Amino acid sequence: MILHIDMDAFYAAVEQLDDPSLRGRCVIVGGTSGRGVVATASYEARRFGVHSAMPIFEARRRCPQAVFIKPRRERYQAVSRRIMAILERFTPLVEPVSIDEAYLDVTGCERIGGPPAQIARCIKALILEETGLTCSVGGAPVKFLAKIASEMQKPDGLTLIEGPEVAAVIERLPIERVPGVGPAALARLAPRGIKTLADAGRLGEAALERRLGKFGRRLAALARGEDPSPVTPHSETKSISAEVTLARDTADPGEMKKILLDQAEDVARQLRHQGLRARTVVLKLKHDDFRQLTRSRTLEAPTQSAHTLFGAAAALLDAYRLRQPVRLVGVGAANLVPANRPVQTALFPTGRGADGAWEKVERALDAIEARFGPRAVRRAGQGDVELP
Repeated sequence: MILHIDMDAFYAAVEQLDDPSLRGRCVIVGGTSGRGVVATASYEARRFGVHSAMPIFEARRRCPQAVFIKPRRERYQAVSRRIMAILERFTPLVEPVSIDEAYLDVTGCERIGGPPAQIARCIKALILEETGLTCSVGGAPVKFLAKIASEMQKPDGLTLIEGPEVAAVIERLPIERVPGVGPAALARLAPRGIKTLADAGRLGEAALERRLGKFGRRLAALARGEDPSPVTPHSETKSISAEVTLARDTADPGEMKKILLDQAEDVARQLRHQGLRARTVVLKLKHDDFRQLTRSRTLEAPTQSAHTLFGAAAALLDAYRLRQPVRLVGVGAANLVPANRPVQTALFPTGRGADGAWEKVERALDAIEARFGPRAVRRAGQGDVELP
């Protein structure tokens, strides 16, 4: 049995937990500019048709009485770590798939935790007791059905699909609810009258592959109730990034570099927290016509320093011939390696101080912020184009 734990309206629920005056009210967490999007809406706001990824201006139109809150990522991550620690009490096979959801393989855990239903109820109770938040739990013999089950009785629900029930669930499961079936796949399946996952199975694997390529084979397997995907704990982080949609388009490199500096600090902080260094820095831009581009640079030595990340990202921006305004700016770190892995350092460090010295400074800033709160210390030139 595999369980899928999905926190209920996580960001909004944390805000309501921290500020009791928000309980029972419409709370929308997301970008506060006119171009922002909804990250999470409380269930009170969802009754007005507000949902994740909806433009903020549309959410304001539908629910003008809502309280709009800018996301507090550090706070949500702290709560998420507590939740994941609770899940690891029940099985070592815990696979976090986002900040607010995870899979657990509880096969063979009956002697310790009891049957799956009992384990699920205990998880829900502990999360509520230790964090004050509710979650929905789904269980099934395979991962994709466990996720679907967790959505069946939201919020604060519990749904288990036992082995004998799998065929009946597949028979009536709407095809658009199957993970991986998006608008393009729906458009290719609709002409054949495919409305449920079972309908897709009856179409046959060969026909599905002709219409959907490799995903057609997977869809045929899902229609048979087969999903070999294992619960994989502690999957390696492949990249870390930060990006923002601007309140207004800009073609000013100086303004973009101010944003890049903040994003470099955010990415470097995440690298240090996860004990990683990056070999490659990625610059991401999206123009006002929604054309997107990325540029990357491989460093001489892996880093977790905002100083180095910003320097590389700013150089990539300088090298790019900017001919039209951009609406989104982002910094990414890729080709990650463990921070404790020995690396060959430069014999003659260049620039305004060695990278290692900057890492020591930034770790000291981390310690100050841990005690006095985020952004308790800012660079003397924060917002300037150049690093101090």
